[in-house]
Amino acid sequence: MLLVLLVAAVAVLSPPAIAAEDDPRQVVEAYYAAIDRGDYRAAYLLWDRQGQASGKSFTAFRDGFADTARSRAVTGSPTNGDAGMNQQWVDVPVDVHATLKNGHRQHFRGFYRLHRFAPGIGAPADAEKWHLFSAQLVPVR
Repeated sequence: MLLVLLVAAVAVLSPPAIAAEDDPRQVVEAYYAAIDRGDYRAAYLLWDRQGQASGKSFTAFRDGFADTARSRAVTGSPTNGDAGMNQQWVDVPVDVHATLKNGHRQHFRGFYRLHRFAPGIGAPADAEKWHLFSAQLVPVR
């Protein structure tokens, strides 16, 4: 009986697991993981409006990574959360480290702005997930 109560207490005290689409940091991390494994379609679709928010066609997007051998991102805590008109916005700080196929290394710092429609308003399910909306990255020397 005590074990059952203890398990129930832990379940009540433990926060619910956060799905990737509910965690903007995980969206940015998933974006770079997809790029690193060469799954450019998955990376492209993490941009808002089925990739259109990237400002590039899928072909131009994919070709932009032709010289990239490895990439990884270190994300910070989301900031500037804003909501209005049934939409939500948040900025995710990021340090991006890339190694080119020629061995040169690149380092960028900045943030990604993510967007979604507020859950529960009747928007399509995919629109309620966080998507990349814009990027502000600068080279670090």
